[in-house]
Amino acid sequence: MRQLIFILSIVAFAACSAESNDKTNGTVEATSQNQEAMQTTKSFYDFTVKDIDGNEVNLSKFKGQKVLVVNVASKCGYTPQYEDLQKLNEEYGDKITILGFPANNFGGQEPGSNEEIKKFCTGNYGVTFPMFEKVSVKGVDKHPLYRWLSDKSQNGWNDQEPTWNFCKYYIDENGELKHFFQSAVNPMDEEIIKVIES
Repeated sequence: MRQLIFILSIVAFAACSAESNDKTNGTVEATSQNQEAMQTTKSFYDFTVKDIDGNEVNLSKFKGQKVLVVNVASKCGYTPQYEDLQKLNEEYGDKITILGFPANNFGGQEPGSNEEIKKFCTGNYGVTFPMFEKVSVKGVDKHPLYRWLSDKSQNGWNDQEPTWNFCKYYIDENGELKHFFQSAVNPMDEEIIKVIES
């Protein structure tokens, strides 16, 4: 009888220990997932992108500056906005940095290679603001930067992804996304000038 009680005690103890270990492992796993989630939350300054020549650019180099991120295209009805973006760059370049991201997501209006895009921009519009390699700004292959720009769980408030070429995202001096402007809002529009001068 004593042996039976002893064996039952050992079995009960082993079962409790296993349950305790399962709970502990569950807590560790949950904590690990939480830490992983915290590590994957990024700010604008955490991204590294490639410029139009293929060089890596860490966006932390723009800390303390206002930034306008624009998805651009060479064969769009809004393509003449390149001229206004360059004008904005020339008149307000000491207050804001324009970053152009070519994208072929809308109507196949940016079919060219990075080299062809660079030649088009500089040759036709004298673009001197930073241009980056062609990326996807929507869909399953959306670039990580554009995921951040269009996901409020990452940027804090905005779920609006580009609806067409030449949509504009305004980031303040602290790296926080503050405004989204549709394609039809001209770069020299009073609405944009106001946030630059504020």
